[in-house]
Amino acid sequence: MTDHRDTPTMLVTLAGDDHPGVTGALFNTLAESECDVLDVEQVVVRGRLTLAALVTAPTDARAESVLRDHIRRIADAQGMTATIGIGRGDSRRPRTGRAAVVVLGAPLRPAAVASVANRIASHGANIDRIQRLARHPVTAVELDCSGADVPALRRELALVSHDEGVDISVAPGGLARIGRRLVVMDVDSTLIQDEVIELLASEAGREAEVAAITESAMRGELDFAESLHARVATLEGLPEAVLERTRRRVRLTPGARTLVSTFHSLGMTVAVVSGGFIEIVEAIAADLGIDRAVANRLEIADGRLTGRVTGRIIDRAAKADALRELAAAEGLPLSRTVAIGDGANDLDMLEAAGMGVAFNAKPVVRERADTSVSVPYLDSVLFLLGITPDEADNGVMATSRD
Repeated sequence: MTDHRDTPTMLVTLAGDDHPGVTGALFNTLAESECDVLDVEQVVVRGRLTLAALVTAPTDARAESVLRDHIRRIADAQGMTATIGIGRGDSRRPRTGRAAVVVLGAPLRPAAVASVANRIASHGANIDRIQRLARHPVTAVELDCSGADVPALRRELALVSHDEGVDISVAPGGLARIGRRLVVMDVDSTLIQDEVIELLASEAGREAEVAAITESAMRGELDFAESLHARVATLEGLPEAVLERTRRRVRLTPGARTLVSTFHSLGMTVAVVSGGFIEIVEAIAADLGIDRAVANRLEIADGRLTGRVTGRIIDRAAKADALRELAAAEGLPLSRTVAIGDGANDLDMLEAAGMGVAFNAKPVVRERADTSVSVPYLDSVLFLLGITPDEADNGVMATSRD
């Protein structure tokens, strides 16, 4: 193995309109000089190619001059501009202190990108690469950064998120970005657009009363178990048949089907943990192919709802416990889990997960989650994990088909 650390190097950069044959032409020319390739990077942005090659430089001045002339001629023939300079070692990026920063907006304004970039710089980190993850109906870009303290940068960019009105995710980069995960979601107002208890209460003509209690509980103003008992009590006497009618009324959140199928296609496990009711949740989970479902169970006697629930209440502590139990069953550390929810009942689960995502959430939840999504497309969560539409199920994201 040749050690090139003390060998003179040459950095060759070609730039111009992209077309087939540029890379081959450059390396055919370099091959004639018998130099060694130390590093190569190539990127195409909007049809514009930038190709950079770091190679060992000829030790003979005349040979180097000839090589430079050949490179310029081949660049001219390809309609490219050539820049040739002295190399400064390789461009290998550090494996530690890497962060993936995703910025999501609808629309995404230049001021927001500027604020993110400025804050990253003031943090002492460097933006090594930027790529667009999505363009419609939201715009999402990912900034690959080195030299970052992920928790500290996450706190700093949370201020930018608030000030600029964009969603920002900061996660460990590198190998931590890939691999199997467990994804656990809330159901009401997350996986689906509805609050099931309100749909059931409408059957009893008490929807407004229940909605007020639900809103108070989701803001964290009311103990969940207390609010659940109060809401379920309004259902006393309803025939069991209302459950099937309610199942048919449930509306999935746009992007829900794509989110679940994409996670499955990437080998991930998807579960739902709900403060709602298993009689409804189980059917939704089966329809989407969700792997596990945990929820409260309504008590039914003589074909009618009694106005009570049975078994353990799935409150915020139980949701976090379920996340831990599901992760253990999958053989995954909590750092490999993602939790998605919108209400105060989800807080413990969001905080226990490796990444807690507040989806169109109440202010108290957004403030305490690792990141948030404020657009009404559930598959936007995929972008926060660096997953592009091309990698999504059928390459289709956030469409009305869901």
